[in-house]
Amino acid sequence: MTDAPQRILAVIPARGGSKGLPGKNIRPMWGLPLIVHSVRAAALTPEVTRCIVTTDSDEIAGIVREHGGEAPFLRPPALAADDTPMAPVVRHALEWAERDEGKAYDAVLLLDPTSPARVPEQLAEAARRLASAPDLDGVISVSEPTFNPVWVGVRPDTDRDGALGRYFDGGTGVTRRQDVDRFLRINGNFYLWRADFVRRLEASWFDEGTHEGLEIPEAQAFSIDDEYEFRLIEALIGAGLITLPWLDTDPTPAEDAR
Repeated sequence: MTDAPQRILAVIPARGGSKGLPGKNIRPMWGLPLIVHSVRAAALTPEVTRCIVTTDSDEIAGIVREHGGEAPFLRPPALAADDTPMAPVVRHALEWAERDEGKAYDAVLLLDPTSPARVPEQLAEAARRLASAPDLDGVISVSEPTFNPVWVGVRPDTDRDGALGRYFDGGTGVTRRQDVDRFLRINGNFYLWRADFVRRLEASWFDEGTHEGLEIPEAQAFSIDDEYEFRLIEALIGAGLITLPWLDTDPTPAEDAR
């Protein structure tokens, strides 16, 4: 077993524009701007050497700095379009940090601000797993959804005038959900990659690399895209079903978060 990577760069990407929920990255959630939850998670993870936010927004950068985070540059416009892939954004942040410090990083931890329910222990475990498996390019978060799409997934069958057919052939003939193999999904909570993999990554991390999944509870597997999801994760925190260690034991949502 090798030692854990000594230098891990956490990268939090946050564009200023959001069509589904405008301003969501800085909208208050339980007393903190949404993006700050990711900043706090990285700060409480000893394995993370440095955490930087890559954004094209002066407003987001300013809020991050007000809460003790680091937003050392504004992302170039060419890397801030609606259709910009994530690979060049992460690589740009890695290259910037390595130039800034004059040192290379061993791994890159991608933390999407719209997935705030991760905890430091999970990030630390991902670092340990990557260190212990030299053949892996990365460790990513996965979870078991509350339903199994192999069992219930359907789609209109164009050959049968739109009548429903099974989406997955694996569900054919199965009459009990208990008889279907477990289904895990990539939930976007975190991605930890070797820096060398990020440097050579072209487009699809899944197709270009070898990854291990670290399973987390589905309740933490959030990616906030709209008002419903924002309110739902607030409710889960309020009910004690999600615990974020950087919040007070009994937090109260800020009034302007409503």
